[in-house]
Amino acid sequence: MDVVPLTPMSATPLARRDFLERLAIFLAMLPEFARAASGRLPIGFSTLGCPTWSWLKILDFAEQNGFAAVELRGLEGTMDLPSRPEFADGQIEQSKKDVASRGLRISCVSSSANMHDTGQEHEKQLADARRFIDLALRLGAPYVRVFGNKLVGPQAAAVEHIAASLRELGDYAGPKNVTVILESHGDFTNSAILREILEKAASPHVALLWDAHNTFVEGKEEPAITVSQLGKYIRHTHLKDSRAENGQDHYVLTGRGNVPVKRQVELLVAAGYTGYYSFEWEKAWHPEIAEPEVAIADFARVMTEYLEAGSTRQKHS
Repeated sequence: MDVVPLTPMSATPLARRDFLERLAIFLAMLPEFARAASGRLPIGFSTLGCPTWSWLKILDFAEQNGFAAVELRGLEGTMDLPSRPEFADGQIEQSKKDVASRGLRISCVSSSANMHDTGQEHEKQLADARRFIDLALRLGAPYVRVFGNKLVGPQAAAVEHIAASLRELGDYAGPKNVTVILESHGDFTNSAILREILEKAASPHVALLWDAHNTFVEGKEEPAITVSQLGKYIRHTHLKDSRAENGQDHYVLTGRGNVPVKRQVELLVAAGYTGYYSFEWEKAWHPEIAEPEVAIADFARVMTEYLEAGSTRQKHS
């Protein structure tokens, strides 16, 4: 595994002070839209990266490492977030206080619902998505992630079906101040098909979660093309890095692989993206990769550098 440079959490007091001073300078340079309410950089991470951590450990770690947001994707091995005790009627208000007291926000509530099924299974998927939308409403979270996932049958018909499903969910989510975001994932990792789906959905409450790793590695698409074609739809991101070894992609710490994460960030900054830069470390699916204490803290340090570079480039362009 790569040697990890000093992070804000593990640094000496002098190094930490230097980091905080640089962070304050950078925040002063950022346009107002790019700052979180807490004054932190607009960075977050998905709980997929820390599948064994408790609710409070997740929030404490986020605060201690300068994150502004947490994306909910499972807790302690359970992906069915609406069933978690933290979000039960007698506990959810305390959980919201836990988030707010640490200066954090819930950036997204990520479901497993996919839109490609038909018949009774499709209705089950839509019902599950609605449960997550209801949870997002209760938590004050702006987005719920869903998948298109698979192209089933003729492409034109599959696209129409998925677009109609997204529109139906958007109609449900809109009055709750929630937007349904389709992730670039599975069979949907290139701009052409994603743009077609989003245009056909034609809903102000349907948008895109740009998994920038998937469009580059699986979709074979340069990030400049993705942002130019889909930038107006992007509301949330998943960022991660990997390196090909023996024909297989292996996740590595940010900036150590072949994915142009820094360029992806620069393009988003230049495009005026106002959402969170969210780290999706797939520890739940790949237990062999680096521990969350290492990878998530490292992402915070690297993203500070990337966002600073992106903001500086924008100011001088």
